[in-house]
Amino acid sequence: MTKLFITGVTGYIGGDSLATLVANHPEFSYSALVRTTEKAEQVKAQYPFIRIVIGDLDDSALLERESAAADIVLHTADASDHVGAAKAIIAGLVAGHSKENPGYLLHTGGTGILSWEDSDKKEYGNRSEHVYDDWDGVDELLNLPDHAFHRNVDQLVLQAAAQHADVLKTALVCPPTIYGKGRGPVNQRSRQVYVLANVTLRLKKGPIIGAGQSLWNNVHVNDLSDVYALLVDAAIAGRTDDGLWGPKAYYLTENGEHCWGELAKATAEAATKLGYLPEAKTEVLDPVIAKQYGGFESLSWGMNSRGRSQRARKILGWNPSRPSLVDELPEIVRGEWERLQNAS
Repeated sequence: MTKLFITGVTGYIGGDSLATLVANHPEFSYSALVRTTEKAEQVKAQYPFIRIVIGDLDDSALLERESAAADIVLHTADASDHVGAAKAIIAGLVAGHSKENPGYLLHTGGTGILSWEDSDKKEYGNRSEHVYDDWDGVDELLNLPDHAFHRNVDQLVLQAAAQHADVLKTALVCPPTIYGKGRGPVNQRSRQVYVLANVTLRLKKGPIIGAGQSLWNNVHVNDLSDVYALLVDAAIAGRTDDGLWGPKAYYLTENGEHCWGELAKATAEAATKLGYLPEAKTEVLDPVIAKQYGGFESLSWGMNSRGRSQRARKILGWNPSRPSLVDELPEIVRGEWERLQNAS
């Protein structure tokens, strides 16, 4: 029986991915890292057959032990930034597996790493023509500056993939802006666009950073979950296609892109059509002010993160098919309106 250990099951990505995996493979033995007994009860209510492991990302011994015992680890809990957890999971997988029985790590990064040029220049709202590519241009992705967002943890995964290639099979899944209602037991809400909608409703204007011309990729959460599911299927089938696993297995998981300024305008228009705003207006905000309203996510509304996802399509046959971000906007705005009403 295949054993799968997941972190972040109470989160947005992990919760939705688990829904897909359980539907595809009810025969698996699932273990999930959960921080509190309260959250554990919520997980068990939806998935009574899951073995709950109470702990957190700072418990390296626990993560090593669980990873060593698992055939596949799906790491989604603060995966792109928690160095200690990444090290512990890698160590456990290497210690618990062999060339004859390799361990698989499906690691979650994030395309915030592609915004490093804007971060360096402290430029917001300008359009970039720089488009990364996870197949023809994968070497560029593998050699991003060390100071780029998420890069330190990416390097740990990529270096381990090269150093322990026979024992450890890795895939670095790098999602962009994610949208759509999740199917997990706890958090079913994403952040970037949802915070944008929330701030739009509070300001009664769509917030635009700088010239509003920056571009960012996006993907529906169910389509993203399909990537993890396809990787799991490849793992249990023992597939060894060139570029499927290892130090070049970098998966940008986009299905289109949006312009942040246009999205702010469309969000205000959706809110107006729903009767939440008297008219569809936008307002240019200084990044400092935007951050006061929307937190760290708001800075991304003025940055570029552009890439092309070829690897998942070529190797896994990934075929994203869920509704577009624009199609989902009314539901996102409606959800944020209800959230604000419940908080008042």
